[in-house]
Amino acid sequence: MDVIALLPRLHLLRFPVGQAYLRRDDDELTLVDAGPPGSGRAIADAVSALGHYPAAVRRVVLTHFHEDHAGGAAELAALTGAEVLAHTADAAVLRREVPCPSSALEEWERPLHAAALRHLPVHDVEPPATITELAEGDVLAFGGGARVVHVPGHTDGSIALHLPFPGVLFTGDTVAASPVDGSVMPGVFNLDRHLTVTALHRLAALDADVACFGHGAPITGRASAALREAAAGHRPTP
Repeated sequence: MDVIALLPRLHLLRFPVGQAYLRRDDDELTLVDAGPPGSGRAIADAVSALGHYPAAVRRVVLTHFHEDHAGGAAELAALTGAEVLAHTADAAVLRREVPCPSSALEEWERPLHAAALRHLPVHDVEPPATITELAEGDVLAFGGGARVVHVPGHTDGSIALHLPFPGVLFTGDTVAASPVDGSVMPGVFNLDRHLTVTALHRLAALDADVACFGHGAPITGRASAALREAAAGHRPTP
């Protein structure tokens, strides 16, 4: 796992597949996504290396249920006592109350998906002991008030987090940056690509200077312009 400083209060945690973000507010830390299974100890050690007690991690907000983003949540919560939060639709999957739906892969996505799976641990995702359920418009107590934006498409319960005053947007896998040229694009491996494109347009309408993607390099300046340019190239289906 690589730990990369993006802003004075924000670090990127990069895993072989996927990434998470650590946000600091005074003496509290918030983790957005939690990496693949087995990542909890590495994240706790990274928190310590940054000069914080692991117990400073007060909450883990999951943008969706996929294992490369939610796999480390249960372990980290057990280590730190952090609250785990997810949208109601994906919380049911994480708790194994409903089956995990399969992505509707397009032909060009299949080799990418197979390659990603080869880098993930081969065991089930441990469900967190408890999950606080989120809904559209909820405001979380970090980042000056982080607003939950429900953006179904990648999964039914996918969310983004918008921090209006610092101008930061966590998109989850609704939006990605290309590993080839860094261009902004709709996320891949979706349940419904048309809804994902619609969600991209919704996020592009928000004001953000910084955009933190589930995959690919974040944008640390004029993020809204890049999102709007990407949205212009992908029209939602009426």
